[in-house]
Amino acid sequence: MSDNKYYGADAIVDSLINHDVKYVFGIPGAKIDRVFEKLEHPTNPKSPELIITRHEQNAAFMAAGVGRITGKPGVVLTTSGPGASNLATGVVTATAEGDPVLAISGQVKRSDLTRLTHQSMNNTALFEPITKYSAEVQEPENISEVIANAYQEAEAAKQGASFVSVPQDVTDSEVKTKVIQPLMAPKLGPASPVESTLLAQEIKSAKLPVLLVGMRASSPEVTQAIRNLVEATNLPVVETFQAAGVISRELVGDFFGRVGLFRNQPGDQLLKKSDLVITIGYDPIEYEPRNWNAEGTANIVVVDDMRSEIDHNFQPKKELVGDIAQTLEFLLPYMKGYQMASESREYLDGLQEKLQARDEAPVVTDETLTSHPLSIIRELQKRVSDEMTVTVDVGSFYIWIARHFRSYEPRHLLFSNGMQTLGVALPWAISAALVRPNTQIVSVSGDGGFLFSAQDLETAVRLNLNIVHIIWNDGHYDMVKFQEEMKYGKSAGVNFGPVDFVKYAESFGAKGLRVEKAQDLAKTLDEAFATNGPVIVDVPVNYKDNQELGQSILMDQLY
Repeated sequence: MSDNKYYGADAIVDSLINHDVKYVFGIPGAKIDRVFEKLEHPTNPKSPELIITRHEQNAAFMAAGVGRITGKPGVVLTTSGPGASNLATGVVTATAEGDPVLAISGQVKRSDLTRLTHQSMNNTALFEPITKYSAEVQEPENISEVIANAYQEAEAAKQGASFVSVPQDVTDSEVKTKVIQPLMAPKLGPASPVESTLLAQEIKSAKLPVLLVGMRASSPEVTQAIRNLVEATNLPVVETFQAAGVISRELVGDFFGRVGLFRNQPGDQLLKKSDLVITIGYDPIEYEPRNWNAEGTANIVVVDDMRSEIDHNFQPKKELVGDIAQTLEFLLPYMKGYQMASESREYLDGLQEKLQARDEAPVVTDETLTSHPLSIIRELQKRVSDEMTVTVDVGSFYIWIARHFRSYEPRHLLFSNGMQTLGVALPWAISAALVRPNTQIVSVSGDGGFLFSAQDLETAVRLNLNIVHIIWNDGHYDMVKFQEEMKYGKSAGVNFGPVDFVKYAESFGAKGLRVEKAQDLAKTLDEAFATNGPVIVDVPVNYKDNQELGQSILMDQLY
């Protein structure tokens, strides 16, 4: 039976169309099912593709993955009650780590909001502390207005999650008002031109200036502006984990590693020795200033599109606030002909040698059963081309990869470095495979974190996505284990039983492979990369060198 009425559910879908949303991830329920009906049976060819997931938390991760890769809000849609509350971990991760997300959940009818009824919950109160915007639609005619404001807030700096709660009778109501038309985000101008010229003078007068590049520097425009500046000046660059890939292959001689978690990297040494640290798009959640500026003595200049959060270890001399790319483009002409002092260049050459030497993997023999982290990274590096995306979960492996794996395109090596949320890798890989079709996606987790989101392996199989998921298997929550051992001399609460990941993969219709001994790693990865569709690779790993990850270098050794 045809129904020509225009419902609140239609207004939601048309609002998403007007915001050029390509995918909606989620799980239906009675309070929101009319929206799912409209998405599953669209009348507009521009309607977003509906991706049904196996858990709402994973749906939120997938939306965040779209947000991180594209810079435009990914969308997640769930029902009321636990359908909404299951979003919380994905939403707080997105807000903390600067990933734009629009989360929409169903709600009980407006007449039931103050009653203790089935799935009645104060949705907006739950999400208010963990989002940038949290609102409930009380008037059907205002649906697209609320969604437009939520989308706008998610997209604005600092990007993050917005949440919209929609009562069931609002989606089921007839709507007369036209939806909000597509809106262009406002264009910022560069920071003060006078400050840019003064910054050029400061850089030229400094002995060892360094660029600390962060999450808000990873957009295509800012990345290109940074590359142009570095190409012209050879200024040394240190990346945060979320800025991985900003420095290109051609500029690798000016790259001095990534910093995060423990203060013992070559990049930390460089930041400490520098007399001028220029942070570009840096966010303190990526790597707290107390870690890289423990003494609080760094001379800091900020280039960003928003004001900084100030603390005892982050007191910038000045802030250049505006469109980051335009600010750097304005700075560039004033840096022509710049050359660093020969003494500083010699220091950087020595630091570059250290950076190269630490990536060497140990020799593998016939008797070696478990693979060393550097061996796995070396074999991955051989097979991962620049257009491939690598998504990384949280665990000991994430520290090894963040420090040693080279990536030369922004937003192609993804880490959860603010919340350090277990389970993000596979959902992010699904997002990457959708947004970047016809490219190979690599996903990495530990044997603990994999099972946090492994049910959506079925989603990857259903969509026939080319994902190689590599499990670094050691039988523990090892990132906790080795840090506990460093602190207490022993560990607690980190052991669990084994899982046959090959059979697990096969039960979902994916291919499962296991590296039986270290010498088989290369051929096993070759088989995985040659396979169409999702593949799970179980790699027993030897974490004997993990405590070196956390060893702090004494202050007088940082030079």
